[in-house]
Amino acid sequence: MKRIAKLKLTTKIFIALIIGVVIGLFLQNDPDRAIIFQPLGDIYINLISLIMVPLVFTSLLLGVSNVTDIKKVGKIGLATVVYFMGTTIVAVLIGLLISNVIQPGAGMNLVPEATSSDADFPSVVDTIVTIFPGNIMEAFLEVDMLQIIFISLLLGIGVVRVGEKGEAFRKVVESIYEVSISVTHIIMQFTPLGVIGLIVPVVATNGLEVLLPLGRVIFAFYLAVALHIGITYSLTVKFWSQYKLKDFFKAILPAQLVGFTTCSSSATLPVTLNSMEELHINKEVSGFVLPLGATINMDGNALYQGITALFIAQAYGLELSIVSQLTVVAVGTLASIGAAGVPGAGMIILSMVLSSVGLPLDGIALVAGIDRLLDMGRTLTNITGDASATVIVSQLLNKGKRPKKVRGAQTQSVN
Repeated sequence: MKRIAKLKLTTKIFIALIIGVVIGLFLQNDPDRAIIFQPLGDIYINLISLIMVPLVFTSLLLGVSNVTDIKKVGKIGLATVVYFMGTTIVAVLIGLLISNVIQPGAGMNLVPEATSSDADFPSVVDTIVTIFPGNIMEAFLEVDMLQIIFISLLLGIGVVRVGEKGEAFRKVVESIYEVSISVTHIIMQFTPLGVIGLIVPVVATNGLEVLLPLGRVIFAFYLAVALHIGITYSLTVKFWSQYKLKDFFKAILPAQLVGFTTCSSSATLPVTLNSMEELHINKEVSGFVLPLGATINMDGNALYQGITALFIAQAYGLELSIVSQLTVVAVGTLASIGAAGVPGAGMIILSMVLSSVGLPLDGIALVAGIDRLLDMGRTLTNITGDASATVIVSQLLNKGKRPKKVRGAQTQSVN
């Protein structure tokens, strides 16, 4: 028992997935008995839904408050945010393209309990209108995540505009945020039981073939990661900075490896800062861009949310319109702001994304066991994006130059 307690949560989840599959196969000819495990999954989904709103609301509001500090650094902040927004848009397009071409969940034919799917998003105009709530309490009671995100953004901006007068409100929100993180820690400990409760009935009803498409999900995701790093970041560094690609990737390789293994942009931050020193980036730029990127640069998350959400939709035979697909990625990316260091944030945000377009939350069980593998790619993408933003912003603002002692350098003057 002590050995099991010492295992990492991701290991426990993977073991729980295997146990759930074995039990599901054992009960394959008796799906009625498999339903006995369903309450475990239902309780877990309810717990996630319970913490989802306060966690996303407070983390996003605090994140916006921090981001608006870019006024202190003027052009650096503007250039950084514009770059992050541009690459995130490209990541959205790549993720949706890969999902629609490969269709990793096609042919699974799972039966959802109840969904509303595209019925909630009939047009672009209606989607935009529904973002603006007429009643704050109604938005929270109905768990309308688009409206909650808008409220968070609006209140975050308001806190910054009133300055010191908003500090009392901000402290209350920060306190709720800390409590939400603590509760999230508790809930995530029940994830293995939740996975067993969700996966046993699915395997008992559909058989082992229900898990085979997971390989396609992993392939689709890492193909998207490779395209985004190999094309988006590489081209921007090549044409918008003074660095050769070989030197750039050689310098950031240690940060990429640390991020890939730790799955934490924040934990990798010191290594990334050191990589920027090797490239002789001005500390005024790297000291701002990298911490900001660890909070708001969510290209990896945009790829992840798009591919996994569409996989779940395809698995249940549900069609998502282009509007709904864009909503999936937009909601997931915005909700990730400020939640980068939250344990289990990936699955919580995914559950929020699924509910925003009426997809069944049961689908979380399908990707929970491989979440760690996907999280590694998410972090790798985010860290590479942060580094590319740093060298590009440095070049655009002419805040740093590459000395002659660095091979392949092109001398530039600093204004």
